[in-house]
Amino acid sequence: MLSHPFPPVYDADSRVLILGSFPSAASRAGQFYYHHPRNRFWPLVAALFGEPAPETIPERTALLHRYHLALWDSAAGCEIDGSADATLRAVTPNDLRPILAAAPIRAVFCNGTAAWNIYHRQMEPLTGMPAARLPSTSPANAAWPLPRLLDAWQIVADTAGLP
Repeated sequence: MLSHPFPPVYDADSRVLILGSFPSAASRAGQFYYHHPRNRFWPLVAALFGEPAPETIPERTALLHRYHLALWDSAAGCEIDGSADATLRAVTPNDLRPILAAAPIRAVFCNGTAAWNIYHRQMEPLTGMPAARLPSTSPANAAWPLPRLLDAWQIVADTAGLP
């Protein structure tokens, strides 16, 4: 059983919560979200807000804070083979109460089906907040090139920017 190796990113101004499933092997090794060089998460989020893709953990954290985004994963612990979401089993969900108590989260978005399934089945009944399932930024999701992902993920920027 693996445990989630790093904390969520959020602050008192976070309006949107983005949930992945569980850190990939590359992310676990790099100690931060979406560390695999071919994952499109960071270029996508930067492009949504017209910024260059951040390279370092402090730059990535600053980007999230600047646009009122919180980031975590649905699974606090699980069994997984490598990095494949399809192999997730024995999932223990993360407790979102600290984020929801500290920040005015108005929407939850899940990065891919696995994250959405965990949230929908195990977390949504506790939070009472429905989540939108967005296409995964994983390099395994080759059917969704970056321009198509940008169109689908525009709702994140639109929601984060609301007063």
